[in-house]
Amino acid sequence: MNAVLDAIEKRSSTRGYTEEKLTKEELETLITAGLQAPTAANKQEIHISVIDGSNPILAEIEAAKNELAGLKTPPHNFYYEAPVVMILSGDASFRWSPVDAGIAVENIALAAEGLGLGSLIIGCIRDALLGEKKDYFAGALKFPEGYEYEVAIAIGRKATSKEPHKYDREKNISLI
Repeated sequence: MNAVLDAIEKRSSTRGYTEEKLTKEELETLITAGLQAPTAANKQEIHISVIDGSNPILAEIEAAKNELAGLKTPPHNFYYEAPVVMILSGDASFRWSPVDAGIAVENIALAAEGLGLGSLIIGCIRDALLGEKKDYFAGALKFPEGYEYEVAIAIGRKATSKEPHKYDREKNISLI
């Protein structure tokens, strides 16, 4: 089978990682995969903030997320202790940035699968990163001026496994 189709078929959300760090080569491969994603009008406006899983900013984001959701401390953090979190931001004035970020994050997820790594695409921190601490988080995550959070992804070596999603062709497809 084609390697890309194989990665698409096998990929699932990983919610448990080992403590082993990614190699420099793995990290560069993932970043390149994100940057090679197509963008509307070839604007290439997606920015990737690469964060070590031990960076305290992730705990601050977790606390803000939990506060907004009215949660105490959940049994895990939003990135399931992955050794790397990538937060993608886009030009807030460009209407296609959310779509472009979605394409880039999928490229990263498929590249991770191809490298034998696990990943989890993350949206649950949106309210925290776009809320009253928006400017603080944008600065801490080194977003370019005028950029805002679009999506995030946790990446690491799998400590857990999960079967890929099943789907219902009859429900999910209309042939016209």
